[in-house]
Amino acid sequence: MIKYITATILVVISFVSFAHGDEKYQDKDKQAIIDIISSIKYGWENGDGAPFRKNFLDFKGARYIEGGGQNAGLDSLVEHHVEPEKDALEYLKLNFSDIEVHFEGKNKSFAWVIADTRVKGKVNKSGREFDKSGYQTFLFRKVGDVWKLVHSHSSSRDYKPKKEHKH
Repeated sequence: MIKYITATILVVISFVSFAHGDEKYQDKDKQAIIDIISSIKYGWENGDGAPFRKNFLDFKGARYIEGGGQNAGLDSLVEHHVEPEKDALEYLKLNFSDIEVHFEGKNKSFAWVIADTRVKGKVNKSGREFDKSGYQTFLFRKVGDVWKLVHSHSSSRDYKPKKEHKH
């Protein structure tokens, strides 16, 4: 009986240690993904394609959905959307909040992310300011030891603050 109890305790300790190790692994991966999202935020705000070229997996058939349109491939996204906005906008402020990272697959080599978004900016040509809120979805694949973004989709509408209820 003592051998059975000892064996059971060892199995439980091993499982807890393994699960705890997996949690640390996921925390590291989660932070890597959040860091990529932060660099993409920087790229959008500054019209800089470098963070996109570094962190997106460029492949035939890649499509990125932004502002109701789509860019087929990384070059299209960077050259026709990200970089031109630097000259078209006086400023662009982007905020991602409530970022949820979820890991999938046998080796946890796929992750999907959803975040609340807020986008503010001012158009140079017209002087029109915009303030939108919505959601962003990112899909990531682990390639070797590095996370790469394989798809993104944003959806937003004019920002309308929630009204407080008076009691």
